[in-house]
Amino acid sequence: MTNNEDKVECRTPTPGRQPTRIARWKFDAVRKAILKAVPKSGEGVKFMDLPGLVQAKLDADTLSELGSVGWYTTTVKLELEVRGEIRRVDDRSPQRLVRK
Repeated sequence: MTNNEDKVECRTPTPGRQPTRIARWKFDAVRKAILKAVPKSGEGVKFMDLPGLVQAKLDADTLSELGSVGWYTTTVKLELEVRGEIRRVDDRSPQRLVRK
């Protein structure tokens, strides 16, 4: 990775937390996989299942360069919540997600 690499700032819906900056290609790859894995309706997908679903949707080259799938999935998921692309299903435990 070079210092000139394009970055995306990933925010969190938790007040007072600082955003994290990640490489744009990593953000784009994980975002695309999350949006493919998370349904638009129904009970949604369990958050704990999301990293495995994301991993299954990424090709071997991306996986070898990405790093921790779980960490990137969580980081991008939080930014997608802030952007309003996905949301948590109300009053569900364990946490479930659907696309907006």
